[in-house]
Amino acid sequence: MARRTADCSENVLDRLKLGVEKLPQEKVLILDFGGRYTQMLARKIRELHVYCEILPGNATSGQVKALQPKALIFSGSGEEGAPDVDPGLYRLGIPLLGICYGMQLLAKGLGGSVRTAGGEYKKTKVEIKSRSDLFSGLPNETEVWLSGSAYVEKVPGGFEATAAAAGIPVVAMANREKNIYAVLFQPADVHTTHGTEILKNFLFKVAGLAGDWTMDAFIDGTVRQIRDSVGREEKVICGLSGGVDSSVAAVLVHKAIGDQLTCIFVDHGLLRKDEAKQVMETFRKRLNMKVVAVDAAELFLSKLAGVTDPEKKRKIIGSEFIRVFEKEAVNVGGADYLVQGTVYTDIIESRTAAGDVIKSHHNVGGLPEGMKFKLIEPLKYLFKDEVRLVGEKLGLPEEIVWRHPFPGPGLAVRVLGEVTREKLEILRQADAIMLEEIKTAGLYRNIWQAFAVLPDIRSVGVRGDRRTYDHTIALRAVTGRDGTTAGCYRFPYEVLEKIVRRIVAEVPRVNRVVYDITPKPPSTIEWE
Repeated sequence: MARRTADCSENVLDRLKLGVEKLPQEKVLILDFGGRYTQMLARKIRELHVYCEILPGNATSGQVKALQPKALIFSGSGEEGAPDVDPGLYRLGIPLLGICYGMQLLAKGLGGSVRTAGGEYKKTKVEIKSRSDLFSGLPNETEVWLSGSAYVEKVPGGFEATAAAAGIPVVAMANREKNIYAVLFQPADVHTTHGTEILKNFLFKVAGLAGDWTMDAFIDGTVRQIRDSVGREEKVICGLSGGVDSSVAAVLVHKAIGDQLTCIFVDHGLLRKDEAKQVMETFRKRLNMKVVAVDAAELFLSKLAGVTDPEKKRKIIGSEFIRVFEKEAVNVGGADYLVQGTVYTDIIESRTAAGDVIKSHHNVGGLPEGMKFKLIEPLKYLFKDEVRLVGEKLGLPEEIVWRHPFPGPGLAVRVLGEVTREKLEILRQADAIMLEEIKTAGLYRNIWQAFAVLPDIRSVGVRGDRRTYDHTIALRAVTGRDGTTAGCYRFPYEVLEKIVRRIVAEVPRVNRVVYDITPKPPSTIEWE
């Protein structure tokens, strides 16, 4: 996965000015120095009912101090070009845990020494030398997922080695006086036998946290913040797509301000089969919310004509969405605020470091300059599974809460190459067949996300006695928890075979179907 070490001044200091983005008083900050384990660590900490947030590794001590964390973690694998840590962070007096590369940074920054080894992660038995604080309650020996890239040759002054392995005398170290700890392994990885206990010890014994961050507390706090920020007179509009993120955001804001909120559903011509009808029925009839429907298909398709680059597609769609909202805001009597269903993964994947972007999400990298609205993004620091929990507690219908993720740019990023009406119709039919068969087989809730893709290729086939040269459909189904990583879903073969038979029989201009089994990383879930 690409390293994310962007300049964090905008996403740390600037947001402190916005009342709708106040964060919990008790929080942990993770400084990310690259690699794929940081988000896993954040999820594990949140499961322990402690709010935590990921910042780029180049965050300064001033930026960290402004957020008033109760604990700090250095996490990463030390990818090439990873930044050094700001020495001022050591003087903040905040309980600190270094993990893997974070341990190396601590050792070097505080006067110790590190030797490069060049090994890989592996499951390793370690001996616990001190079972106080970080290793309280653990046995004398345990197994961990140990980094072999480097090890601490000499611990800094005031530190002691608290765990060791064969050939590695310092697997963990501690300076209890300064509340600084470090481990050379990944406590959030399933291969680390007592990883959860180690994290609990750091959070609750070392840092003294209460562990009282829950979705109920999040809802109550967010509702109060939105009311305080918006007031009783201001009007708010919400970009409603019908997906779980925008739906939960809309209902949460509606809970706070009622009919001050008007949802705007834009049919950009890039939706799945019958999607517009389903969204309007759910929000108007079942949830009794104010929703304005806008048919903008012609506008969006004309703007996308001839465009093949995925980043350009996303930016065009993000920009046009805002323009449509600005126009509709005037039609509904003016609005100062725009609600978006931005989630934490959107923020992380859209960060840039020297041009390093996984993909610009339409509601992050695609926002135009000079936008007139103040943004309300109540889910901005939640992972997808946390958003679903909020949706359930708010009473959203199951088919909304557990709907598979659908990208804001819609089918535009599942039609590879130029987007045309003909290609969209082919993809809609294939996608509908796939989802119908998955639901019929009772597999929908077992899969994180399933969809069809129309690659920009054609291949030779046979229909009847005639040669064909038609489109290929790629099927994608993955498992996961929050979209940060994903694995291939192992379909029962008879279900996959039925999907394929139906697509080639019922969808015109398709003569081949393939199944994408690539995990994330190295691929993303969406193809564009």
